[in-house]
Amino acid sequence: MKKTIITLFSALALTVAACSTNPFTGKKNLNLVSNSQIFPSAFAQYDEFLKENKVITGTKDASMVTSVGQKIRNAAEKYLASIGHTEYLNGYEWEYKLVQNPEVNAWCMPGGKIVVYSGILPVTKDEAGLATVMGHEVAHALLNHGAQRMTNDMLAQLGAQGVAVASSGTSQTTQQILQQAYGLGTQFGAILPFSRAHESEADAVGLTLMAIAGYNPDNALSFWQRMQANSGGSAPPEFMSTHPSGTTRINNITKEIPNAKAKAAKLGVKY
Repeated sequence: MKKTIITLFSALALTVAACSTNPFTGKKNLNLVSNSQIFPSAFAQYDEFLKENKVITGTKDASMVTSVGQKIRNAAEKYLASIGHTEYLNGYEWEYKLVQNPEVNAWCMPGGKIVVYSGILPVTKDEAGLATVMGHEVAHALLNHGAQRMTNDMLAQLGAQGVAVASSGTSQTTQQILQQAYGLGTQFGAILPFSRAHESEADAVGLTLMAIAGYNPDNALSFWQRMQANSGGSAPPEFMSTHPSGTTRINNITKEIPNAKAKAAKLGVKY
């Protein structure tokens, strides 16, 4: 018991020391995993994925993925330079690949390794639609969401250990009830909302990036409306999902567009 309490206090001290401010949001984030720890593993996994899947090269679509990705990256660099944080991208190794896959999806690994599935292109339709997706995925990388989710999982595991210690003197039935309640509480009260918060952050920062890159962020609304229509109403209830509902996302994006345009305008970008 004493050893566990010492461990919990040590972990608490570590969390305080691991807080840093993200230049894109101005928020303090808790990261128990550094870029130097997570990037090499992410890069290796990305390379392995590319070996095991069909990467599309030499086509108009593949060129568009690379071109839009580079424009979004340049926008990030431009924004960071404007606020005096060019060092923030140290260690990032940007890469953008179009992969043959019918899924309507795109994702990024920590450190800027991005994959766009060919199945999403009929929904993006054009360069502005693709910029919406690429801006969103690049934003995930810039916001260090991978490290934050790993940190959240680590803290959830630590909390579960605390529940086990606190209930150790009760009956086995009581212990099971407490453990189950903790599991449901962290799943629906922390982990999923935490992921939805990440999606909303990536939407907002992605809008700013696409705006600075020269794409009118108004186009993001059309893309997400097409995504909502494409889902066919099969999405789970919002409180059980890692992503905001289509309606919530569109409403949030509508509110964020003026802010994205204002930030782009400060850097001389007009539509």
